Amino acid sequence: MEEGTVKMFTCGPSIYQRPHIGNYRTYLFEDVLQRYLEYIGYKVIRALNFTDVEEKSIQEAQKRQLDLLEWTEQCGRVFFNELELLRVKPPTYNPKSSTSIEEAVRLIQELLKTGHAYWYKGNVYFDPLSFKGFGKLAHLDLSRWPRIKKRLHKDTYTGNRWNLGDFILWHGYKKGDTVYWDTAIGRGRPAWNVQDPAMALQTLRASLDIYCGGEDNLVRHHDYTIAVAESVTGKPLARYWLHGAHLLVEGKKMSKSRGNVIYLTDLLKAGYTPEDIRFFLIYGHYRRRLNFTYEALKRSSEQLKQAREMIAIIQHAGATVRESDGTVEELVGRLKHDFEKNMDDDLKVKKAFDELVHTLARLTRLARMDKVSSTDAQRIIKTLETIDRVVQVFQLAH
Repeated sequence: MEEGTVKMFTCGPSIYQRPHIGNYRTYLFEDVLQRYLEYIGYKVIRALNFTDVEEKSIQEAQKRQLDLLEWTEQCGRVFFNELELLRVKPPTYNPKSSTSIEEAVRLIQELLKTGHAYWYKGNVYFDPLSFKGFGKLAHLDLSRWPRIKKRLHKDTYTGNRWNLGDFILWHGYKKGDTVYWDTAIGRGRPAWNVQDPAMALQTLRASLDIYCGGEDNLVRHHDYTIAVAESVTGKPLARYWLHGAHLLVEGKKMSKSRGNVIYLTDLLKAGYTPEDIRFFLIYGHYRRRLNFTYEALKRSSEQLKQAREMIAIIQHAGATVRESDGTVEELVGRLKHDFEKNMDDDLKVKKAFDELVHTLARLTRLARMDKVSSTDAQRIIKTLETIDRVVQVFQLAH
């Protein structure tokens, strides 16, 4: 909305446990998006938040007999270390629930004033039916809404289903609570449903250009976020909403109960490089589910290796060649054109890579036949370096 600048909010992790490779697939698609926007000339201001105050993190810290913020700080360090390994750019802002308490309270106060929220037995709840267009992101059918008022007391609920009822904004203090703040609306803590709007508005203000997250956020969470933020600001929270599809493991959802959770360290110990893992996780379309198997990872790593071998041949080409074959000029132009054509079409990374490799193979054949000059070889590498600023897998751009 500000010319030449993109304000982008990316839903970060609930940092109560180690992230797995499925989590990283989402952050990698968002990284590719940011890098491509910068590639075409935009300045990107991005916030990636940490949910460090919610029921799961509180329970995990108690189980480990640690202070909540001590535990979430540990999880946050692991997360950023692994993002760096995967060549994900650090965000401009990293707001946390624990540092956005005042903003969350401000939003709740505004919602209480305007009648969107109300007190009930020491907690504050949001009435979704008070917000015109509730459920618009997920196209929720409001005809199914219960006639008898129902309240939802938890931060999060398991399962991929809508809970039809008033959702909680504020957990009032109860005897024995160990995590709370003394605020203008009393003692307690903000619920998850108001934390993201608070962090987004505190760092990027209304309105944003792009709001990203995993496909699970389409159920409940992002429509809750829209309702809270837009009820206060009166403006659209974001112009574009992008959701990354899940990573499956051998066709099944990743879960501890199935014993199929895979961590980045598992793949590194198996001999794969961070670039191999990054390439596997971005080689597809972000809105389509990706199925992980070790065989699929092996195949994609081989594809990447072959592409790098072709690049190495071109890097050393043309020392004794005075003039390139007549087709080289057109092929060099095609590298950039095809990459941009596919990335402009909703980030089709797989198609962009496949077409790039097809063109690269033709140039490599010409280079082996001494039909690529050193000047044109340098132009090819320069083009690939520019592309690698986005994909970050060829080890050409840093």
